[in-house]
Amino acid sequence: MTPHSPLTRRSLIRQAAAAGVALSLPAWAQSERIVLGQSAAFSGPAAELGLQMNQGARLVFDQVNASGGIGGRQIELRTLDDGYEPDRCKANTEKFVSDGVFALFGYVGTPTSAAALPVINESRTPFLGPFTGAEVLREPFSRYVFHVRASYYDETALIVKNLTSLGLNRIAVFYQDDSYGMAGLTGVQRALAAISLKPVSLGTVQRNTVDVAGAVQSILPAQPQAIVQISAYKSCAAFIREARKAGFGGTFFNVSFVGTQALADELGKDGQGVMISQVVPYPYSTATAIAREYNEAIRQAGGKAQPNYSSMEGYIAAKVMVEGLRRAARLTQDGLIAGLESINQSFGGFNVAFGPRKHTGSSFVELSMLTGDGRVRR
Repeated sequence: MTPHSPLTRRSLIRQAAAAGVALSLPAWAQSERIVLGQSAAFSGPAAELGLQMNQGARLVFDQVNASGGIGGRQIELRTLDDGYEPDRCKANTEKFVSDGVFALFGYVGTPTSAAALPVINESRTPFLGPFTGAEVLREPFSRYVFHVRASYYDETALIVKNLTSLGLNRIAVFYQDDSYGMAGLTGVQRALAAISLKPVSLGTVQRNTVDVAGAVQSILPAQPQAIVQISAYKSCAAFIREARKAGFGGTFFNVSFVGTQALADELGKDGQGVMISQVVPYPYSTATAIAREYNEAIRQAGGKAQPNYSSMEGYIAAKVMVEGLRRAARLTQDGLIAGLESINQSFGGFNVAFGPRKHTGSSFVELSMLTGDGRVRR
C-alpha cells in the first residue's frame, strides 16, 4: 500500500478528526491526572492559613496517589497564591478554569472565595471545602459549591450561648472590615437578638493589617465583659495585646478562621485564656478515630509538620473530595457532583452528609482555649 492510497488518507482523516475532538475537550478529560486548583494565601499576614490547609490536604492526596490514585489516575493539587486578596483570587480562579482543572478545592477566606464564586458558577466547576463559614457562599444555593465545615452562624451561636450562660451579656465585636468580618458580626448580632441583646460596641480592622488602635478606642469605653473577634491571627493577636495594655480584663473569643495554632504562636504567654470555636475535632490527641488517622499520616509523612486545626480541616476536606471521586459513576464534573451528593457517612467520627439540595456537610462546633505555654486545649 502506497503512502497516498485511499485507505491511508481515510486513516489520516480519522486520526485528525480524533485529535480535533481531543483538543476541544477540557484538560481534565484528556489528562491522566485529576487536577484540582487551590487559591489561598501562601504569603503575607494570613499565609499560615493557606500553608496549613494545603499541608493537611496533601497528606491525604499523597497517600491516595501512593496507593494507585483514583481509577489509576493521580490527584494533582495545583496552587496559586492570592495573598488573601479578592482580586487575585478571582484572577487565579479564571486561570484555573481556562487551564481546564477538574475541580477547585480548599480556598481560604470569605472575601476571596466570594470573589471567585461568579467564575465558579459560570464555568460550572465543582468547588469543595472552602475555609470559610460565611452565608454568602451558602445562600443562594449553588449546585457547584460544597461546604465540609459548619457556618459562622453555628460558631457565633455557640460563642454567645457560652458567654450568656455565664452571665456575660456585655459583648463587643472586633471584626475585619470586609465580607468575612460582616458574616461573623451578623452571626453575633443574630444570636444576641434571639435573647433581646445586641453588641455593646464595635471596632474594625482592615484586612491584612494590624492597625488596631482605632478599634481599641471604639470598643473599650463601653466596658464589655467579652470581645468576639472576627479576623485573622495577626490582627487578632495585635488587638488582644493592645486591649490588655489599655486595661481590658475580660474574655476574648475567636471563630475558627483565626488560625488557632498561628494565633497561639503569635501570642505566646499572652494567649492564656483566649477562646476559639472549632469546626473540626481536636487534632492534638488521639481521642477520635479521625485524629488518630491524621496524626499517623503526619508521622508517616515525616518532615517538620505538626498537628493543628487548619491542617486538620484540609485533611478532612481532602478525604471528602477523595470519597466523592470514588463514588462518581463516571469521572466527570457532573459525576463528581453526584458522588459528593451521595455522601452520608462518618469520617472517623466526623459526620458529613450531603444531598442534592444540601451542600453543607457538617454543623459540628466546639470550643477550645489557648494556654500560656502556646498550647491548645478543649
